[in-house]
Amino acid sequence: MSVISELRMRPAVTHELSWNPGITARLVLTVIVSFMLLVGANLATPLYPHLQTELNLGAMGTTIAFSSYVCSLMLFLLTVGHWSDHIGRRAALVLAVVVSMAGTFVFGYASNLTELCIGRGLQGAGVALATGATAAALRELLPTKPAWASRFTLLASSGGVAFGPFLGGLLASLPGGRTTVFMTQVVLLFLVLIPLGTLQARPAIGIPTAGQRSKALAPRRIGIPREARMHFWMAALVGFLSFAVFGFVLSLAPGYMANAFNLNALWAIGLIAGLPLGVSALSQVVVRGGNYLLPVGLILLGAGTVSLSFSATQGSLPAALISLVVLGLGQGVAFRTAFAMCVDAVSTELHAQTVSAIYLVTYLGSAVPVIALGWAVGRFGEAPSIFIFSILCALAGALLASWAIFWLKQSRYFLRAE
Repeated sequence: MSVISELRMRPAVTHELSWNPGITARLVLTVIVSFMLLVGANLATPLYPHLQTELNLGAMGTTIAFSSYVCSLMLFLLTVGHWSDHIGRRAALVLAVVVSMAGTFVFGYASNLTELCIGRGLQGAGVALATGATAAALRELLPTKPAWASRFTLLASSGGVAFGPFLGGLLASLPGGRTTVFMTQVVLLFLVLIPLGTLQARPAIGIPTAGQRSKALAPRRIGIPREARMHFWMAALVGFLSFAVFGFVLSLAPGYMANAFNLNALWAIGLIAGLPLGVSALSQVVVRGGNYLLPVGLILLGAGTVSLSFSATQGSLPAALISLVVLGLGQGVAFRTAFAMCVDAVSTELHAQTVSAIYLVTYLGSAVPVIALGWAVGRFGEAPSIFIFSILCALAGALLASWAIFWLKQSRYFLRAE
């Protein structure tokens, strides 16, 4: 098979059943693969309140199950984030889909916290394999339009994260419950695997010689490009903060809001959890403006997070929905602007490495603060812990916004269009 040749870092062999589409079809397929992997990784969001009861997880167990995906993702970003440079983008995506299918299957039949963590860990490994590969593939397919490559990268990931909770809640109402949800995802991933596996792959950009193959795939230190160090840290810290907020929205918030607003329908819980992520994905395509959107977005993110906590304590669902829209809009424009500024500042050869490094710090935000919040909920109670968490996020957003304004003015980026 052609994919096997690529995984062995040898020239791909063209078969009769393979197809060689144009740029548009390759773009669409790349975006769909990334989208579907993130959908699968977030199907469980509306199911967490039921899983807490079914498997006796508690708040801490829920955050551990959620964070096992993030920890696996970070680990594999460190160890395999550069693989697509050597085995090719297509082979890395095929491997990512297969690993994600295995994780989805395990999670669908999990009967305890350990099995949930194994399933989530495999899903994290799959997303890690695909993260740098999809970003680099889109950059290569759109060499003269790096801003659109960045936009498609974030749209696929944010769109998948947003649609996953809604689809999970919708499918959970069908006979079979949780098993139906995840077996449907396995089938969808298999359907994506068919065109991906028969695609005529483009050569890898760094095929090593026979004696250097194992060395090429060995874990390497994540390096920060010297020419874009400030860009990197801005994008990474904005990502850390925004994913800390999204980590809360995707783990503890569904149960918290279900209790606050007496919601029982899983599709409604999933829709509410996915709302800010959907707004974030949409804003990355619709909203236009200069780099001043970075501090504006950070302020909106912090304000929306505090407002959400206050709305839940007051039992006001309309106010909570508005807050979710505001924080989703803020996250979308802030992270997209910072992300685009960073990847535009590095060469094509460093693109996959830089994206993996950004997401390594970014996903750390979905692990450490969320686990700490789960511990605080068990120790001090849900409402006060979430309120303090929202205040801290707002303060962090204000500090980052102040730094962004100073940095952009100093570097004359402030009024520059995208």
